[in-house]
Amino acid sequence: MRKTGNTGTKRRVTVLLLSGAVLVLVFLFSFSIGRYGVPALEVVRILFHRFLTLTGLDRVLPMAVTWTAEMETVVINIRLPRIVMACLVGCSLSAAGAAFQGVFQNPMASPDILGASSGAAFGAALAILLGASARLITAAAFCGSILTILLVFLVAQRAPGMKVVNLILGGIMVGSLFNAGTSYLKLVADPSNQLPQITYWLMGSLSGTKLKDLPLAALPMAIGLVPLLLLRWQLNLLSLGESEAKALGVHTELVRTVLIVCATLVTAASVSFSGMIGWVGLVIPHLCRKLIGSDHRGLLPCSMLIGATFLLLVDDVSRNLLAVEIPIGILTAVIGAPFFLYLITRKEKTI
Repeated sequence: MRKTGNTGTKRRVTVLLLSGAVLVLVFLFSFSIGRYGVPALEVVRILFHRFLTLTGLDRVLPMAVTWTAEMETVVINIRLPRIVMACLVGCSLSAAGAAFQGVFQNPMASPDILGASSGAAFGAALAILLGASARLITAAAFCGSILTILLVFLVAQRAPGMKVVNLILGGIMVGSLFNAGTSYLKLVADPSNQLPQITYWLMGSLSGTKLKDLPLAALPMAIGLVPLLLLRWQLNLLSLGESEAKALGVHTELVRTVLIVCATLVTAASVSFSGMIGWVGLVIPHLCRKLIGSDHRGLLPCSMLIGATFLLLVDDVSRNLLAVEIPIGILTAVIGAPFFLYLITRKEKTI
């Protein structure tokens, strides 16, 4: 048993290290590809020079400028925000999916199981209909997502029976109502201007990301991800069942509520800045279970790393495959659905 445990631990560490290394490589590679090519070495030099400048170390370690002003503009102002946002969103959606699947003991659970995405879509569509700016559209999407979850919790608290089941049923009901509201807003929207904008937002995209958006997105994501990581071992205990977890000293209701709130927060932040991106939070945790097993101590960080890599690769394809950018939500569905079918039809067992 000890040898098996050591083998499992070594495998988890190996997978996590490899996942981190692949993420770094894909991160750097993503800067080099695009309509305006930038050599990989120049990308590294530009990023390192910007780091030295921000930290004030450029006076101690001066660097010779071997790149053009156009290269620096493309790398820092155009590609850096989008690449970092893709990593943040992919990481957050995958972590939320893994957390929801553990909390609800349901392999089909995804970040939008409680209707957060539906509320965000309604908020964004309403803001677009009112002619709001891009920043207000993001804020409205975030508020709509949080409002949805509050309503779901209210329904679950007032309904008799098991709270976990009530949460899922409440999410389906409230999400359906907000979906109906979004459909009505699309119906009354100006078909020449507002309707295309709403439709494009619903398909998901990272094309409008700016440097100033990164702190606004990273803060709520960090607030949600840190507790998820700290409580990931308690997800293992929740999977044993209500009575067993309580016998082991776990305050199941409190832990479950904290996990749901944190997973919802990162989902709301992700959807607000990226639009509707599906399948990431459903497929990536399943892939990680095949690689690393069902122990959430390794599963959650693995999901975060591979989720960030996956969405970053999909975004690279989105902005480079055709002359016109493909909405990222379309690509995640095209790639995610067949891949999920492959994962669930495999006969191999997880460790």
